[in-house]
Amino acid sequence: GFDPLGLSSDPATLKWMVQAELQNARWAMLGAAGVLLTSIGAAVGLPFPEWYEAGAAPLPSTVHGNWSFGTLVATMFLLFHWVEQKRIGDFWKPGSQGDGSFFGITDDFKGTENGYPGGRLFDPIGFSRGSEAMYKKYKQNEIVNGRLAMVANLGFWAQYAATGKGPIQNLADHLADPYHTTFTTNGVSVPFLN
Repeated sequence: GFDPLGLSSDPATLKWMVQAELQNARWAMLGAAGVLLTSIGAAVGLPFPEWYEAGAAPLPSTVHGNWSFGTLVATMFLLFHWVEQKRIGDFWKPGSQGDGSFFGITDDFKGTENGYPGGRLFDPIGFSRGSEAMYKKYKQNEIVNGRLAMVANLGFWAQYAATGKGPIQNLADHLADPYHTTFTTNGVSVPFLN
């Protein structure tokens, strides 16, 4: 296939890159959904910040007062560290996460292959337990949609850099005046067309 940098020449590197693309695709899909859902919420009047303002929004109050940013970062670091250690452990020793090392849980963590956790907890609908052809199709759809989400996130960032608005507001502006509100008229995308 297309590999101008020769990343697939080493089998171990190829295996790592496949898992890295899969992981980044999943985060990109979550990110694109988050950008769109918060933009839709803001457009219909819900108290959601646009994606580019979300970091400045205050943390929700708790029973014991407000959480500090440091507490949030430390908690996320510990939880992400644990999850990533489990994932990397499964990468180096496939199937090892179903060994009962987490509260004695075995079959509920057993996946079908690297990067595809299975079991009752990670595949409750049973997509990986159906026909092999459908499982291959689901895997292909996941990576294609993930690649699309990576490009969509790049588009969201570029839109914000050019217009200072979110994707739903940009779409609404374009639909309101499709001939005069385009990428060529924002003054940034095509600089010499001001």
